[in-house]
Amino acid sequence: MGRLQVLVMLSKAEEKKPQKGAGKKRRHPEEDAGGERKRRGSQEGEKGQGDGGKKRLDALSVGYFRRVGERLSEGFEDDEEREMFVENVLTEVKGKAALVATDRTGSITLQRLLPLSSPQQVGEVLAELGGESGSEFKAVSCDRCGGHVVESAVRQMSRWMESSQKEPSSTAEEEEEGEESCGLLEAQVLALSQVVRDNTAEFIRHVHGSHVVRTLLHVLGGCLGPPRTETRPGGKERSVAPQLTDFEIPTSFWYELKNLTETLMENINLSVTDAVASAVFQTMLTACHRKRPKLCKQLLRRITEYLTSRSAAPGVSPLLVFLKDQASSHLTETIIQLSHKKLLSGLYKNHLKGQLVDLALHPIANFPIQRLTAASAKYKLFLRVFDELVQGVEAILAAGHMGVIVQLAESCAESEERQDEMMQCLLHAFHCAEPGARQVTCLPLFMSLLTYEVYYHSDTTEGKIHTEVPLTSICYHGSRLVQALAKFKGRSLLLSSLRSLSPSDLLSMAADRAGSHVLQALITTSSDKGRGKILKRLEGQYMQMACSRLGSRVLEAVWNSASVSQRQSIAQELVPSESQLRSDQFARHVWAKFALSHFAHRRAHWQEIQTGESKKRKLFSDILE
Repeated sequence: MGRLQVLVMLSKAEEKKPQKGAGKKRRHPEEDAGGERKRRGSQEGEKGQGDGGKKRLDALSVGYFRRVGERLSEGFEDDEEREMFVENVLTEVKGKAALVATDRTGSITLQRLLPLSSPQQVGEVLAELGGESGSEFKAVSCDRCGGHVVESAVRQMSRWMESSQKEPSSTAEEEEEGEESCGLLEAQVLALSQVVRDNTAEFIRHVHGSHVVRTLLHVLGGCLGPPRTETRPGGKERSVAPQLTDFEIPTSFWYELKNLTETLMENINLSVTDAVASAVFQTMLTACHRKRPKLCKQLLRRITEYLTSRSAAPGVSPLLVFLKDQASSHLTETIIQLSHKKLLSGLYKNHLKGQLVDLALHPIANFPIQRLTAASAKYKLFLRVFDELVQGVEAILAAGHMGVIVQLAESCAESEERQDEMMQCLLHAFHCAEPGARQVTCLPLFMSLLTYEVYYHSDTTEGKIHTEVPLTSICYHGSRLVQALAKFKGRSLLLSSLRSLSPSDLLSMAADRAGSHVLQALITTSSDKGRGKILKRLEGQYMQMACSRLGSRVLEAVWNSASVSQRQSIAQELVPSESQLRSDQFARHVWAKFALSHFAHRRAHWQEIQTGESKKRKLFSDILE
């Protein structure tokens, strides 16, 4: 009955769609017969060839779940229609949940269906996937498609409070049903965790099963990141840490997380030999750091003790070996990132002191050193880290490990320490410290990460400076470096260098993906007087900036930090080009945000509004200071 009702709903939805494929080539009757034979055979749940005899979902069901997925994309008119649809589809899933979950089409549809299901329904699906004793969880979780379904089901635990906290008008019976509903899902998540604990080594080393363990760690801790998506072949994974959201958990999860982490620690040896297992330990630490800081502190201490107690060459810390290893370096990064002051100081004093430059030059170990530089910025330890790393800045630049240099500058800005030393070190590294006249060229050198001689094609002190060369080779790390230096207390040298650039160079900078961030940072952090000098150089370029995708953003940022008189100068230049500004896809936003119609036709009113905004901005900045 469930499938019939859903098919009726699907056919009604299809009636509304225009027919497709009217001009398709007719199939030969024999082809149709062959297709029918295939369908009949697959309806019996034939064992697939070439996949180890794995039982597969029949073709009719695959088609059915594909149509269900299409129907889900269309949305529902009301909650009642959605609930009826979900219930009917889940009726069809019942009895063959594992087959559906391990089929590509069925898996994708189930992943979309579970968030629309009640916790009770999700619990029932998990119960079937796990079997009576939960022993079936392992096979489904370690399947390429099934693992995603298990993850999606476990993630629905974040909604348990929504169901358990019924509206005040709810009856005692309804509240009890809500608790039972959540109770089933809770029990299944705990059953899954028990299976993971019984088969830890296999789970955490498995490319798909490990993701289920990582999701389980997050859910037991009470935090959740965005759902995992399939990585396209050859595609790059983003290294940015996912944003986590917190939710309330049942008391049982509090204890289960402790049990699971304890079992994982019994397999700590895998964290340094297997990259997949290492990722599980990283997730364990980040989830506990967020939700269970005391537990995290214990785990960090125990993992560090393990890593530093392994045998190594005489006189060499074993930690240095792990820092240089592809599999374990990511774990050491996480440890450094999450370490408290005492642990961090101990790591430096006992294992890393005197080794930082060598590690920063290593193709793998330089990443944990970046984390150390960032983590130490909050403590006095940074002074020792800086004094050691600054000795090898030129060698690190030559090795191309720009992340170390950028992080060093960012930590100087954050800690407000060693800023003058950092600037002088960079001037010498880029060969523009002596003679003094060269210092004004530092900005293009820093942004391009090229030395004076290379940038200006000059072999002698008196070499000719080619002013047309600048700003054609601004790079990402160069931009990041200057943005960090822009936060220094003494940035007069950077501003002098910026003012020495020609107006056309400044325009090129504003329209460059990396350069625009530098220009924005330097202008917006300047004093009114310093900003005025830069804006003077930009006069005549505002129109072109407004019509540029990146330049218009810089112009808006400049406007937001500008004084009333500076805004007036900008508006005065833009207003004569009204028709061009209003017709341009980027400049029309500038016209609206700057209220240039008011400026052109109601100047006094515009002046009054801008003066009010300026006073308000000054008041807020005074409060923040």
